[in-house]
Amino acid sequence: MDVIKKIEELKLIPIVVIEEIKNALPLGNALLNAGLPVIEITFRTAAAAAAITSLKKEWPDMLVGAGTVLKIEHVDAAIDAGAQFIVTPGFNSTIVDYCIDKKITIAPGLNNPSFIEWGLERGLNFFKFFPADLSGGPTMLQLLSGPYPMARFMPTGGINNKTMIEYLKLDNVIACGGSWIVKKDLISSGKFDEITKLTKEAVSLIKSTF
Repeated sequence: MDVIKKIEELKLIPIVVIEEIKNALPLGNALLNAGLPVIEITFRTAAAAAAITSLKKEWPDMLVGAGTVLKIEHVDAAIDAGAQFIVTPGFNSTIVDYCIDKKITIAPGLNNPSFIEWGLERGLNFFKFFPADLSGGPTMLQLLSGPYPMARFMPTGGINNKTMIEYLKLDNVIACGGSWIVKKDLISSGKFDEITKLTKEAVSLIKSTF
């Protein structure tokens, strides 16, 4: 599977925090019922790797990634669990180089030209733009498209349905990442029908716009 191409097709990556493994499959089912077969499991809890394993076992065709990856150990755990892509909040050159060596797709986080050039130098052209809202938003990304027309971004941070569309209209944005459709409290309280509803709204908005 061409992971970046698939992300571009879907245009929206739900970024989730799973504190209890029992919530992994109901959450995956909620997203699939909404027509969004992708998820980014953040390594903010001890349940992250097990959640990835559970989702990939149940739905082999679902695109599952690992986010908030801060250590080499996280990369290894994510790969062993079946993750197909890695996302980092910042540009950690050790992790980036390790992922390149392991031949797993990585979207390192950045918000300035210097880190874009670090990525391009390594043969990367897909980056997480974070924190998007506080780093200049769509205007900043539009400006970056001038000197870096080859770079593609996944803005994350402070995004909602309205700003998602603003970002996706930019030529250098292939997807948005966000948690507004999969809020932690909705997951922990088992409100998966609400997650399906919110996700359907976002997916429908994307389909009606593009």
